[in-house]
Amino acid sequence: MNLGLEDKVALVCGASRGLGRAVASELAAEGATVAICARDPERLGAAAAELGPDTLAVPADLSVAGEPTRVVEETVARLGRLDVLVANTGGPPAGSHDTLTLADWDGATALLLRSTVELTGAALPGMKERGWGRVLIVTSVAVKQPVDNLILSNSLRAAVTGYAKTLSREVATRGITVNTILPGYTATERVTDLNRANAEREGVEPEEIQARLEASIAMGRLAEPEEFAALAAFLASERASYITGAAFAVDGGWLRGLL
Repeated sequence: MNLGLEDKVALVCGASRGLGRAVASELAAEGATVAICARDPERLGAAAAELGPDTLAVPADLSVAGEPTRVVEETVARLGRLDVLVANTGGPPAGSHDTLTLADWDGATALLLRSTVELTGAALPGMKERGWGRVLIVTSVAVKQPVDNLILSNSLRAAVTGYAKTLSREVATRGITVNTILPGYTATERVTDLNRANAEREGVEPEEIQARLEASIAMGRLAEPEEFAALAAFLASERASYITGAAFAVDGGWLRGLL
């Protein structure tokens, strides 16, 4: 299937590793010119080198006000425009209502919600001018089925989902689609870290937590990042022109709800 991405420019955030890295690789393989951003310049540079010489690396901490706008502006300045935005950040700390502070809530809000709003706000004018754009926002299956000990993620990714759904209606007639993708348990460093945190909280070994996760998934295994990236590439493509305002789970059957 020709996805029509050969002449498109994509910005993938949180792309030095994990899901973002896999999405950037998939888009590049489909012919898109790719810019990537992440906080660690060294790791980001290594990822860019692996993706190819045309990849633009823009180090940034998206939780800092102004940085999302700078990343978009630098992408446009260096690559000419921005057609596809993949808003993706690391997850906030694990914890419960009693273990987290207001400062933790402020940090998570900046990381998950404000960064997404600012990135999108910077990207939309160019997309509207050209009458074409794709906004993909990475959230979590937690927006449909909250996960224990992840109150920050459960709350703020749900807020991001509300933002995306509302925005999708506002820009639908401008040739711009807005969708969210909900990763389930995937073989990434984030899941490894969460397994370790939950194991420590429960006084068990991380391997036990991992085994429970696998048992809770209908397919009996964690996803590979490339399986998530395949859906992202399709939603970014010309072929997905009539799909907007939707939330797509890539969870191997972990979610039990009907919708």
